[in-house]
Amino acid sequence: MSTHTSSYRSWLGPLLWSVGLVVVALVFRGPLVDWFTGARVKDAPAREAPAATAHEAHGAQGHEQAQGPTGPALPTGPLPGVSVEYARAAFEATERMRLLLANDSLEGLDTRAREVAAALRAVAAELKGAEGTKGVESGAEAAERLAETKNLDEARARFGEVTRVLVGLAEADARLREGWHVFQCPMEKGFNKWVQRNQAMENPYMGRRMLACGVESEWKVAAKPKAPAPAPGEIAHYTCPMHPSVKQAGPGQCPICGMDLTPVTREELESGTVLIDSIRRQRIGVKTAPVKVGPMDLSVTALGRVTYDETALVDVTLKLDGYIHELHVDATGQPVKKGQALFTLYSPELYAAQQEYLLALKSQSAAKDSGAPERMDSLVHASRKRLELWGLTGAQLDAIAKKGAPIENLPFLAPASGYVLEKSVVAGAAVRAGDRLYRIAPLDKVWVEADVYESDLPRVKVGQEVMVTLPYLPGRTFKGRVGYIYPALQASTRTGRIRVELKNPELELKPDMYAEVQLKQEGGSRLQVPESAVLYTGPRRLVFVDLGEGRLAPREVKLGVHAGESYEVLEGLKEGEVVVTSGNFLVAAESRIRSAADHWSGGDHESH
Repeated sequence: MSTHTSSYRSWLGPLLWSVGLVVVALVFRGPLVDWFTGARVKDAPAREAPAATAHEAHGAQGHEQAQGPTGPALPTGPLPGVSVEYARAAFEATERMRLLLANDSLEGLDTRAREVAAALRAVAAELKGAEGTKGVESGAEAAERLAETKNLDEARARFGEVTRVLVGLAEADARLREGWHVFQCPMEKGFNKWVQRNQAMENPYMGRRMLACGVESEWKVAAKPKAPAPAPGEIAHYTCPMHPSVKQAGPGQCPICGMDLTPVTREELESGTVLIDSIRRQRIGVKTAPVKVGPMDLSVTALGRVTYDETALVDVTLKLDGYIHELHVDATGQPVKKGQALFTLYSPELYAAQQEYLLALKSQSAAKDSGAPERMDSLVHASRKRLELWGLTGAQLDAIAKKGAPIENLPFLAPASGYVLEKSVVAGAAVRAGDRLYRIAPLDKVWVEADVYESDLPRVKVGQEVMVTLPYLPGRTFKGRVGYIYPALQASTRTGRIRVELKNPELELKPDMYAEVQLKQEGGSRLQVPESAVLYTGPRRLVFVDLGEGRLAPREVKLGVHAGESYEVLEGLKEGEVVVTSGNFLVAAESRIRSAADHWSGGDHESH
C-alpha cells in the first residue's frame, strides 16, 4: 500500500506543475508577448489599470462635463431659421427614448436614436459652420452610437451624451424650453440631467428599480449684459428729413435734395423716435390730434327683441270633461276681452250638477216655508260652489236659477283681455279635464329683452334709464328702465340678457320686433385719446407722440374704458400732448426698422 502511494505522489507533483504553467501562460499571454516583443514599456501604464465598464467610462467623462465643457462648444444664442424646428423634433424623439429607458426597454431605441441623429444633423446644416456647429455634430454622432448599442447600461451612458447636447441647446434658446421640465439624478456619475414633458419624475438612468430617483433642476441661462444708457444728447448720426435712408457721421447736406442734415441722438434712436417732415407727413397721410380732458359718454348699445310680458299670460284650461258645441274665438291672434264667450261646452257631468243646484234651491224654498232652512242653505252653497270651481261665473249661476232648468250648452268666458297666442281646440272636439284650450297674452305692456356684451355688463344697473328705437318706427323713441338683469350668460355669444318693460297702449310694439336698446350713462370728465391713435403690440398699447420739429416718438400707455371712438387714458399721456391718429401704421413700420428698443418685440427674447 505504501509503495503504491509513493508512486502516485511521484508523478502527481510534476503533473500539477505542468497544468499550472499552462494556465499562467494562457492568462498572461498578452503581457508575455509584449515582454518579448519590447512593447511592455510603451503600453505598461495602460495595462496596469483594470478595464472599466462602458457605463463607468461614460461616468468619468460625464463627470468632467458636469464640471466643465469637455466636448466641442454649443451655440450660445437663439438658433437661426428653421433649425429650431429640427431641434424640437430631436427633443420629441429623445422623449420617446427616455420612456423606453425608464421602462428598462431597448425595443425601438435604435429607430428613435437615428431620428435624433438626423434632426441634429439638420440643425448643424442650418448653422452653416457658425459657433456651436461642431457641438451639435458631436450630439448627432453620439445618437448614432446609441442606435448601435445593445446593452442597457451602455445605452443609458450614450443617452446622457445626447441629452447633454440638447440641454445645452435649450439653455441657449428659450423657445426650446417651452413645455419641458429638467431633472437631475444624484446617483448618475455621468451627465445626470434629463428633460421630459410631464412633471411626474421618470428617471431614464435608473429605470424601474429607482424610477422616482432625482430632483427637479433648473435651466442654466446666462444673463444678458445690459447696454449702457446713452448719454443725453449723444448724436448717433445725421439724416435727411426727406430721405431717411441718408445717414452720415457728421453734419452736411443731403446728396439727393440738398437739405441740411438733421442730427439723430442715440436716445431717440433707441426709443424708436422717427423724423418725418411736413411734406412726407402729407404724402403718407399722417394726421394728429391733441389729448384732451372731456366728458365721456359710457352709454351701452345692445340689440333687443320685443316679447310678451310673461307675468300677464293667461291660460284657459278645463276642469271637467265635455264636448265643444260652438267655437266663438276660432283663430290665433284674435283679440278678446275679459268676459267674452270663447266657446260653449256640453258636459253630462256639468248638466247633472246644474240639476243638483236647482234641486237644492227648491228644497231651500220648501224648508223656508217649514221654518228649518239651515240645512238646505248649506246644500245650496255646496252645489253652487262646485259649479263656480268648474269655471261658471256668478251671473251664469243666477241665470240658471232664474230659468229654473239646466242649460245644455254652457258658454265659457275669457278670464282676461288680450290676444290669442295659442289655440288648441276646434268645434265638436272632445276635451278632457286639464286640457289647455287657449293662451291669452295682453299687449298693453311688453318686454324688450336685449343682449349686452360681457364686458359692458358691469355698467348696467337695475332701474337705469333706457331709450328704445325700432327700425319699423323711424323717428319714434320709447323710454323705459331696466327691470331685470338675468343671472346667467349665453354660452354661445358670451352676452348677458337684460329686460326692459315698456307700456304699449297703442299696440305699436309687436312681439318679435327687433329693437335697438341704448342704456344711458355719463362717465364724467376723463383724459381721453382717439381710438385710431392706439397701436396694439402684444400686451402693450402704444401711441406716437408728436415732439415737434418733425419728431414722432412711440410711448406706452395704459388705457381704461372704451366709449364711442375714444379710450380713457390712465397712464402715459398728459392733456395737451399731440398724438398721431392716422398713418400711424406707416410710422410704426419705420420706427421698427430704425429702433433698437424692445417696444415692438415685447421685451427681450427670454420674456418672449
